[in-house]
Amino acid sequence: MTQTLLTLAEIEALARTAHAAQTDKAGRPYTEHLQAVVDGVRERGGDDEQIAAAWLHDAVEDDALSEDWLREAALTGRTKDIVLALTKREGEPPESYAKRIRTTPGALVVKASDLAHNADPARLAVLDEHTRARLTKKYAAMRALLGLPPG
Repeated sequence: MTQTLLTLAEIEALARTAHAAQTDKAGRPYTEHLQAVVDGVRERGGDDEQIAAAWLHDAVEDDALSEDWLREAALTGRTKDIVLALTKREGEPPESYAKRIRTTPGALVVKASDLAHNADPARLAVLDEHTRARLTKKYAAMRALLGLPPG
């Protein structure tokens, strides 16, 4: 029996529900970040599997959804692979994380969109100076590890 895949609308609804109680570092609803990453993936020419992964890119890492749920979900293997590639592992060096993203087909465009939104000056402007400087440095370092241009 073939499992019918979730539609993008179903994935969006699921992600919005899973992250509904979360806020970002600036206190904004976390779902705004998800939407911005999805929009960025679309702008970068991402396909439906990458858009699905964009909706879910932080779900496992943030414990909004379990890895077991992801394994069993009615998603393509590529979407699952992208989500898992973007899920940071405890104690993992940034170099290993970046290599996994670079070597997982489709993951780099999702991470590039994620970083672009995270490093948006307007988004960072509401944070205290120390946090803003720390995150700016962190995002720039990850862009370099991924082979992405600065900015």
